Amino acid sequence: MQKFRVGVLMGGKSIEKEVSFNSGRTVCDHLDTSLYCVIPIFQTADGMLYLLPQQFLHRGKINDFAHRLTTEATLIAWDDLPTLIDFMYICTHGNFAEDGTLQGFLEILGIPYLGSKILASALGMNKLMQKDFLRAQGINVPRGIALTPHEIKTQSVDTIIKTLEQQNLDFPYVIKPFKEGSSLGVSVAFNKKELNDAIQKACHTDSRKAQTILIEEKIEGMEFSCITINDHTYTQWLPLPPTEIVPEDTTHFFDYEQKYMPGRAHKFTPARVSTEILTTIQATCIKTSQVLGFSTMSRIDGFVDTAGRVIIVDPNSLSGMGPASFIFREAAEINMSHTQLINHLIATELHMYGINRAMAQTHANKSHIVQKLRVAVLMGGASNEREISLESGRNIFYKLSPHSYAAIPLFVDSKMQLHQLTQPLLVRNSTHEIESILTPDMHVRWQDLPTIADFVFIGLHGGSGENGAVQGTLEMLGLPYNGSGVLTSALCMDKYKTNQFLRSHGFEVPMAQLVEKTMWHTNRAEILQQIIDAITLPCIVKPYDDGCSVMVAKINTLEALSTHIELILTHKDAALVEELIAGMELTVGVLGNDDAHALPPSQAVAQTGILSIQEKFLPGAGENQTPAPLPADTLQLVQSVIAEAYKTLQCKGYARIDCFYQRADESPTHHERVVILEVNTLPGMTPATCIFHQAAEIGMKPMEFIDAIIKLGMEEHGQTAVRKAPQTELEA
Repeated sequence: MQKFRVGVLMGGKSIEKEVSFNSGRTVCDHLDTSLYCVIPIFQTADGMLYLLPQQFLHRGKINDFAHRLTTEATLIAWDDLPTLIDFMYICTHGNFAEDGTLQGFLEILGIPYLGSKILASALGMNKLMQKDFLRAQGINVPRGIALTPHEIKTQSVDTIIKTLEQQNLDFPYVIKPFKEGSSLGVSVAFNKKELNDAIQKACHTDSRKAQTILIEEKIEGMEFSCITINDHTYTQWLPLPPTEIVPEDTTHFFDYEQKYMPGRAHKFTPARVSTEILTTIQATCIKTSQVLGFSTMSRIDGFVDTAGRVIIVDPNSLSGMGPASFIFREAAEINMSHTQLINHLIATELHMYGINRAMAQTHANKSHIVQKLRVAVLMGGASNEREISLESGRNIFYKLSPHSYAAIPLFVDSKMQLHQLTQPLLVRNSTHEIESILTPDMHVRWQDLPTIADFVFIGLHGGSGENGAVQGTLEMLGLPYNGSGVLTSALCMDKYKTNQFLRSHGFEVPMAQLVEKTMWHTNRAEILQQIIDAITLPCIVKPYDDGCSVMVAKINTLEALSTHIELILTHKDAALVEELIAGMELTVGVLGNDDAHALPPSQAVAQTGILSIQEKFLPGAGENQTPAPLPADTLQLVQSVIAEAYKTLQCKGYARIDCFYQRADESPTHHERVVILEVNTLPGMTPATCIFHQAAEIGMKPMEFIDAIIKLGMEEHGQTAVRKAPQTELEA
């Protein structure tokens, strides 16, 4: 029998297309492939539809693959959809996605789809009209005024302020577009100039068309977001535990970066309020969903003000579905995994459409026993990269095949102690938040790891997780693990020693000088002169043993050089000063043990010369082109040099090596060359990381890539026969 075909629509025509792509990727990762055939569908900004090839699904940004769609993806027409899919899982956001337009088209095509129908969707996107509906039903909403583009053009800011004062509204104000999401175009204004700037920003959030804006009172109190879902029979709303949102101290609202950058802002689920207030929030969110006609799910944002009133500020008929989004975080509180929640939402919709799918019969037809490898996934840690490690660890945990592995999520706290996470803790926002609510019963001794795990997948980055310490611990315990051994891990964490070693073996590396704290304080002037003489300006200054662009800076002046070295030495024992290399910046994954192969290189495109942490991890920020736009023989040159460096350093399993490619006219040697910058023995494994792009180019899905890493780890540590868990279970 053919599997039920679920199309996952992502991208889209709105300015939220990057967030949508992130959501679509997550849903594709977690859709139950034993029940469904997953069909990723990408909509471009101009409305074209493509069947998205697997190698594009885990890119970090749409621009990473958009230029290749016409030659490598299959263009389809909307009218083709009924022959390609049985159901549409909508992961597009904003205009043309949540506003009834998409819903209307799918109804014309006769395709069942996820979420609210035409009217409710349109009402959910219109922040102006929805307030009238809610207010009429006794639901509190912010006071404010609306301004059309014409009114914005013809009225002075003084006139607008006077109108607000007549409504008894004083500064500060919240200004936002009336039909956008993800906090795009939102500002808080505390004075006349800020108000004028914010009005223009909100009106022109989408550069294609000016739009009406809202100017509202700024609510003081506790901000929350609450997911509600229907049960399978569509007879009852189930409110999930609401999340309390605490924006960062330096900001005045929960902005785009705080929503989507790992570890930003503080989120508490359930919200830290009384049971009575929690109940009131949930009841208000259900009523809001009912008034607006939402179905299947909703995400309702609001405040509990200082007087204890629940005020609704932004009802959403669909929720973002990034890996750590509110919907998964809150579902985890009632012990629903990502896959279980997605299955529940689809089952609810199919029940409404009268489509009877045998969704709970997978065990009935499976009679053979499967022994699974127990894999403990380490995440968190004590380094500056702990938030990225949390994202990596979660992603690894989710992508371990449930048919082959029994996955165990282990959080490594700031003291490098282990704790086994529950599903609700696993989806928490930050390592700080997780650590603050750990309980003694979650603690796992390192000594006891061999009793619960057959293999340890290190999802840690930097510090003790990547410098040989954890590797040494696992060697002592006799546990196989991913990645390189103790010596290579320790060496590659020291960028200076690694590059000196590579130089001694004939590899090209940047000219560099290590500035040690003890020498700096006694010979500052002499050291600065040595740097100027040997390396010249501009140059790069960075820690010698950190990653994720932490404290990396391009330096143009002697004063800035001294200041930045001083900054690094307040945190580190040494700073590394390197020559600035011209050319194309590349990052190259390598897979294998003794027989290692470099993956297709990616070009890392930095907006300001140095990749920022936002460009690496914020959805829609940064750009990577895979494979890099270089001739085939040049790509082969880069891959051969990188693979040889990997083997020279005795790396194992996998790694990511960053480098520059210089043409002959860019190189001081007047010959083309590959200049190696650094070696990452435990590269990031977040959902859209470059190494997944590169693996996809050779036909490996993320789950297959992770599986290959585990097999290489078992091979390297002498575990040619997989050790089985003591307990057996039916295949899922």
